[in-house]
Amino acid sequence: MSDLSSRKEQILRAVIVEYVSSAEPVASEMIAKKYELGVRSATVRNELAEMAELGYIIQPHTSSGRIPSDQGYRYFVDRLLKVAPLDRERRRKVDGATEDDETLGELLSESTRALSRLTHLLSAATTVRNGSVVVRAAVVTSIGPGSALLVLALSNGHVENRVVECPKDMTLDDLGRANQFLGSTVTGETLRSLTRFRWDSSDLGRPNDLLAKAASTIRAVAKDLTRGKVIMEGQEYIFAQPEFQRDRAQLELLMKSMQDEAALYEALSSTSKGKTTITIGKENRRETHYTLSILHHSFYVKEERAGAIALIGPTRMNYEVGTRLLNYTAKAISETLTKVLG
Repeated sequence: MSDLSSRKEQILRAVIVEYVSSAEPVASEMIAKKYELGVRSATVRNELAEMAELGYIIQPHTSSGRIPSDQGYRYFVDRLLKVAPLDRERRRKVDGATEDDETLGELLSESTRALSRLTHLLSAATTVRNGSVVVRAAVVTSIGPGSALLVLALSNGHVENRVVECPKDMTLDDLGRANQFLGSTVTGETLRSLTRFRWDSSDLGRPNDLLAKAASTIRAVAKDLTRGKVIMEGQEYIFAQPEFQRDRAQLELLMKSMQDEAALYEALSSTSKGKTTITIGKENRRETHYTLSILHHSFYVKEERAGAIALIGPTRMNYEVGTRLLNYTAKAISETLTKVLG
C-alpha cells in the first residue's frame, strides 16, 4: 500500500467523512470549500485523480464525485483512525446494558441491542465453541400438568431453559429424585461429554419418563452449544442503509448473508486480543459479505476467550465511533463475566 502525502491523507479523510455522512459521491469543490487545505478545487481535483489511479477512491459515474474504495477505507483504518475515549452518554448506555445480574445470553442480547441503537447498524455477538464449558447446575421444576422446566447453568455464565414432558401424576418426591440424579450425573460435566449423555435407569422408578426426556434435551443442548451461538440485533437498520435500498441485487445479497449464521460465526471467530479487528469489503472471506465491513472484538472470562461482539454495516460506516464503542463494550462484558464467574 503506497504512502500518501499529508494533503492526500487530509483529502481521503474528507472524502470518507462526507461519504459516511451523506451516502453520496463527494465533489472536489465541496472539499476545497469546507476543509481548510489552502488550495483551490482544481488542485483537489488533481489530487483525487492521482488517488483514484492508486486505488484509494472510485468515481462511480462520469462527472460524479468520488467515493472511497475498500483500499481507501483500509488506509484510513490502519493509518488515520482516531480512537478517542467514548463519550459519557454512550458509556452510560453501554454500562446499562452490561449490568452484572444477567446471564450470558441476556448480557449479550442487551449489549447487541444497545450497540445497534447507538450506531443504527447490525450488531452481533457469538459465544465460543467450547466443549470444555462445565455444567454448574442442572434442575427440573414442574410448571404444570405434564410439563417441567429443565434449567442448565454453565460455567461461562450461560443459562439454558428448556420445557420437557413429564408424567401428569409426577409428585414432588419424583422431582426430588430426578434432581438428585441430575445433580450427581450432570453437574460438573463438560458439554462435550454430555453430547453422549446416557444413564442406567434400572433402579430409578417413576422419574424414568422425565429423565428420558431430560437426557434427550441435555444431549441436544450440549450439541447446540458446542457449535457456538450467534445473537443478532438491528437487521432493520442495515437493510435501511441507502446503498442497499438503491441496489436491489446488493439488498438481496445482504439478506442472504444475514440468514447464514455459520458464515457469520466464522467471520467473528478470529480476533486479536485487546483490540477491534476490522475486515472491509472483499477482505471478508465470503462473497455474501463483500458489501460489508465487520468490526469485532473478543470478550473474556479472566484470560479465557468467551466470545466476540461485533458491528456490521456497509463499508460506508463510521469506523472511529464503531471502534470506540466495541472497545468499551467488550471490556465491560469481560469485566462483568469475570466478576460473576471468575
